[in-house]
Amino acid sequence: MASRLETLVANLGSALGDKLAGVTTALNEVTIVIQPEDLLAAAVTLRDAPQLKFEQLIDLCGVDYSTYGKVASESEPLEVEADAPTGGTAPEVGAAPAIDGTAPERPVAASHLPKPRSPLVGRRFAAVYHLLSLTHNWRLRMRVFAADDEFPVVPSVIGIWPSANWFEREAFDLYGIVFTGHPDLRRILTDYGFVGHPFRKDFPLSGNVEMRYDPDQQRVIYQPVTIEPRENVPRIVREEHYADTEGFRKG
Repeated sequence: MASRLETLVANLGSALGDKLAGVTTALNEVTIVIQPEDLLAAAVTLRDAPQLKFEQLIDLCGVDYSTYGKVASESEPLEVEADAPTGGTAPEVGAAPAIDGTAPERPVAASHLPKPRSPLVGRRFAAVYHLLSLTHNWRLRMRVFAADDEFPVVPSVIGIWPSANWFEREAFDLYGIVFTGHPDLRRILTDYGFVGHPFRKDFPLSGNVEMRYDPDQQRVIYQPVTIEPRENVPRIVREEHYADTEGFRKG
């Protein structure tokens, strides 16, 4: 008898068909990859298909893989073909994780799963969606890689899951991912005049500009950041002092 995880993977394959660019299972979680051009159609299917019914988008975030994707392309591919076994501890497509979630117990029949149309390894920016099905009581992670690293663009899913509104604004603000079709795509956490996107891995930790109140001009002004670049070494609390309660009381 198929497990719930196996049933979900099978349902995803039959419902999404060739829109499913990749699917993996690990730690009792299923992650699928969808191409940007297929996102809206796939999202409607995920929400409305009776065997899926992901009615709720509970979270959406951006991810900057930077050089991570290039490293992964040489060792651990992000996407797994449906009929190809994997190496190491990564499970096969549709494989059910073991009790500790580190290795598959038995693979799911993958005949219903399409082969990915093109590798997505090496792309830098992705929008990651976490979906919840109240009908079937299961969860799903969906990852969509933007095709252009210089100007990442992904379609907005507000028309499908309205809760995506502020989530997409946050991903735009912090990562610079543009969600086409968003009715009000503007910054939500940083200042309106902020330059750059703070969560990009090439963004300086101290930023590029700072703002202060100028008493002569009687207004807030922007100026180049005056903080000198430095490395902060965290304070280390050594375990041998954890039990030194006597010294603590004396101090």
